[in-house]
Amino acid sequence: MGIKAKSRLVVFILSLLVWVALTSIRDIQEVIAGVVVALIVSLLAGHFFIKEKSTGRPLRRFFYGVVYIFKFLWEMFKANLHVAYIVINPRLPINPGIVKIKTSLKKDIGITALANSITLTPGTLTVDVNEEKGELYIHWIDVEDTEVDKATQKIGGRFEKILLEVFE
Repeated sequence: MGIKAKSRLVVFILSLLVWVALTSIRDIQEVIAGVVVALIVSLLAGHFFIKEKSTGRPLRRFFYGVVYIFKFLWEMFKANLHVAYIVINPRLPINPGIVKIKTSLKKDIGITALANSITLTPGTLTVDVNEEKGELYIHWIDVEDTEVDKATQKIGGRFEKILLEVFE
């Protein structure tokens, strides 16, 4: 099976699972509609998901994928509390700004996962990505460090080690 076919199959399965999770299936028509929608999605956009041959170790990658989900949820919870604290205390001095962080991720999907993880965590927003240099520019609601290495550790370091295991 080729890479495009694998990619489309994975997108089909994931789309169908999302359909099942978001709908309360009551009859066969809803299942058929889900299959048709998942098929259309996989045919139109399925080839974008997997672009190169897997590096192997699927169980290890799956394990770290699960670990990543829990790590991401924990970091999102902590960031929500921090932003809520800032909102509740409007006189609290904050220092918003844009910082540069470095990443050792090389594949598009890994960099995208890191950028989205940063953006989905309250208080940070990925503004720009320089793939050639492995840099991300992040808007940080309360800049704690402007030095690249320290900012990298505080923002991207939370996710990068796990994402390296999943995608590289």
